[in-house]
Amino acid sequence: MGAARWRRVASQVGRSVTVWVVSTLTMLVLAGILPDFRLQSPTGDSATRIAVTAAFGAGAFGVLSAVVWPLLVRLFLLVPTLVLGLLVFFLNGALLLLALRLNPAERGDAAPETAVVVAAVMSAVASATGGALAVRDDEAYRRRLYRLADRRRRGGPLGPATPGTVFLQLDGVGHDVLLAAVGEGLMPTIARWIGHGDTPGRAVRPTHRLTSWRTDWSSQTGASQLGILHGSNHDVPAFRWYEKDRGEVMVCNRPTSAVELQRRAVEQAGHGGLLGVDGASRGNLFSGGAEEQALVLSIATRRRSRETRSRAGYFAYFSDPANAVRTALSFFAEVGREIGQSIRARARKERPRVGRGGLYPLVRAFATVVERDVVVAAVMGDMLAGRTAVYADLVAYDEVAHHSGPTSRDAARVLERLDRSLALIENVAEHAPRPYRIVVLSDHGQSPGETFRARYGLTLGDLVRAGCGLPVSRKAERTHSGAEARAAVRAALRRPGKEKPEEYRPARGSEPIVLASGNLGLVSFPDVHHRMTKEELDARHPALLTTLANHPGIGFLLVRSEEHGGVVLGPFGTEIPLDRLDDDPGPLADFGPGAADVVRRTHSFPHTADIMVNSWYDPAEGEVLAFEEQIGSHGGLGGSQGKPFLLSPLALSAPPEGLAGAERVHDVLRGWLDEAGGPQVPLTEREEKAA
Repeated sequence: MGAARWRRVASQVGRSVTVWVVSTLTMLVLAGILPDFRLQSPTGDSATRIAVTAAFGAGAFGVLSAVVWPLLVRLFLLVPTLVLGLLVFFLNGALLLLALRLNPAERGDAAPETAVVVAAVMSAVASATGGALAVRDDEAYRRRLYRLADRRRRGGPLGPATPGTVFLQLDGVGHDVLLAAVGEGLMPTIARWIGHGDTPGRAVRPTHRLTSWRTDWSSQTGASQLGILHGSNHDVPAFRWYEKDRGEVMVCNRPTSAVELQRRAVEQAGHGGLLGVDGASRGNLFSGGAEEQALVLSIATRRRSRETRSRAGYFAYFSDPANAVRTALSFFAEVGREIGQSIRARARKERPRVGRGGLYPLVRAFATVVERDVVVAAVMGDMLAGRTAVYADLVAYDEVAHHSGPTSRDAARVLERLDRSLALIENVAEHAPRPYRIVVLSDHGQSPGETFRARYGLTLGDLVRAGCGLPVSRKAERTHSGAEARAAVRAALRRPGKEKPEEYRPARGSEPIVLASGNLGLVSFPDVHHRMTKEELDARHPALLTTLANHPGIGFLLVRSEEHGGVVLGPFGTEIPLDRLDDDPGPLADFGPGAADVVRRTHSFPHTADIMVNSWYDPAEGEVLAFEEQIGSHGGLGGSQGKPFLLSPLALSAPPEGLAGAERVHDVLRGWLDEAGGPQVPLTEREEKAA
């Protein structure tokens, strides 16, 4: 054995011994603190014997954690993920009790509840110690990463010399929010990439360029991610909408709807998706055509094998006891943080504010801790395996911004942690078997503002019923939020689609169906099988359109017209045909450039609602009025929600000026994959002929 190999073996043995010694000391300290944890016989022992007992227990616990833990996780493969997270502590405690029982001197015991605490602390300390030693020893860290890569490649060859691409989606982070976070020093990794923060005599050379792009009218993850990953978001008018021909409500974060939307997009675009060649999809609503999928909603309710496959990322992550304990501890810390922040917001009487009780603290902790940790670990594994293209969605900011506000202190802390995740992925890229280009993007932004219900004391549904002459409840009911993280939680619990069946297939009565997607509302009459015209609506409910168009919380309406094809309605009788909007934007003037184009495009969709309702928008403050219970919202037109960002390496070609629409973003990303060494997405027949 050569000298270099001896040094590597000695280094590895030294780290293992160090971790063992630290674990032994931790066990001794805990034995002195916790009354129900002892390392000696009932009659007492010498200090030497107690130390030997602790050393044996720490060693046995380490071996059991390394050998038995992955088997236990595999046995719990069919247990809902969040339940597994709660079992982490109990399983760890059981391993500690077993380690103490293996002591041949039969010294050492702990109450079951104390064993849980001791095991959690020891796992956390061992993980921190091992990680610190590995980071200090760069060669050891590199070897550790390559061993993981070799294990994932299952003995295959090293990756090609052509670069791979990692697309990281920071869900809901607007272009202006990102720049503000960089300016405040919250995101140093992003700042370094774009060359921000130069100091005198020491310029920071940028490696990436930051550009903004405009969303479609439906500024939400379902429409944007479908267009980005599959090249088509045709006929996705909102986050949720009613399809008259099928008698069904489509919801983008409902797994069965996601399956259907992906099928339609593949048919419309003519190819499987952006990730069709050696790609991986992690934490997304849609697969992008990737063969490797984990935590992908569109396969969450397929056959059991597919369902297990969609959740496999959780178990791959939790198979490491250190990961499990660290994430579980962070989960409960985040729950406590949310409860504290919510109490403080109520005590200060902050406005605007929405309810943050019930299960929300758990949903937030899942999005900001569990899903983030698991998705980041999956991306790191994909890079170490040398995959060609990886697309991952991190939903943490979006979930917190909905309830705390897009520029709140709570949301800013989430951006800090996301930046640390980017730095970790960048570090792993240095040890991957092929070079990687890291692209960071968002699917939409968020616009602040109070809810429609809070300002006016009624919901959009109440206003529609009043305009139709129908009875309205004296107390407005809340329109619950449908953020992406909640669907991920339901999939993790193996309880997808918890909305009531009648919400999916309402009876074809004469009463209107009113659906909300952020500050975009949709009104449909299910007993009429076609999209109603303005003339039909006026004949049936003469006061409805006037009531909606003149309400101060409504910005504009889109309806079909027998005379003009389609018209935009505003207050004081404003009625502008779609083909005249460029000359006279009317109520669309405040919504900025491109508003007329996206309204006309949505009008062309087969499943556009009878009445499309966009809320009021204040261009001076950037505020909208959400029809859902959100003080940071997206889904319609108005403000930062329609201005996401694209952060790309300078090595890639620059995006075109005025980039608009998720389908165009798909074209840009697809072009970048082509630049990496050949087409990564099969050409359609039309494109082949053009070539």
